[in-house]
Amino acid sequence: MDWFLIAFLFVMGLVWGSFLNVVIYRVSFGKSPLSGRSKCPKCKRQIDWIDNIPLLSFLFLRGRCKKCRKKISWQYPLVEFMTGLLFVWWYVAGSSFFVLAGSPWQILQPVFWLVVGMILLIVFVTDLRFGVIPDVINLLFFSAALFYRVGLVSWGKMQGVDLFYALVAALGLAGFFWFLWWVTRGRGFGWGDVKLAPALGLLLGWPRVLVGVFAAFLVGAVVGVALLVSKKKKLGQTVPFGPFLVVGTIIALLWGHEIWGWYLNLLY
Repeated sequence: MDWFLIAFLFVMGLVWGSFLNVVIYRVSFGKSPLSGRSKCPKCKRQIDWIDNIPLLSFLFLRGRCKKCRKKISWQYPLVEFMTGLLFVWWYVAGSSFFVLAGSPWQILQPVFWLVVGMILLIVFVTDLRFGVIPDVINLLFFSAALFYRVGLVSWGKMQGVDLFYALVAALGLAGFFWFLWWVTRGRGFGWGDVKLAPALGLLLGWPRVLVGVFAAFLVGAVVGVALLVSKKKKLGQTVPFGPFLVVGTIIALLWGHEIWGWYLNLLY
């Protein structure tokens, strides 16, 4: 194992994680991620480059803005650290997922899944912190998944029927969440969940989409009960569902076929 390469990828992940923090904050408030230098969200003063080094600056500044001395959210080092781990996992364990051979897919497929990992991280944090899944992120996610699926079919790496099933999964999942949004009048499920559903359905396809949704509801139920028991939430208060959809999607991507096979064995 090339430890130098792993260290390099972790550092690259930290850098990308710093950029993801910018994306998360700005798109959550309808701003462009490229709109100027980073500023402290509390005092609005521009952050010097020396105070914007991923992970290290947070530690050296002891989690406080150097200018106004107010606390910096733990979101920033956590997202940077998680992105660093994502890059390392992508190299160390991701080889079992990136098995397509032949130009250009030996490059495009790993890049696609790395991008998907970063998009899922953005969805998780934006919904958890700000209660919103920005339209631009949903559109980017859906476009990437659609082009990936169509590209696989065009290059003969996937059968057309699999693309058809993926599109049906996308439409079905979107319809399902629209129904839940309509029934709960937007209080149980947000419109962002409805817009996120097509990308997840297209990404997972059939039958992994069922595993992903079931896992999301199961994890959500466990966390919801824990919040009620710990009195951090009261009955009737809402909890963002996007993070649970992300967790369910990851479970389905990693073990979806195995879980589905186990379920079918129970039935037959």
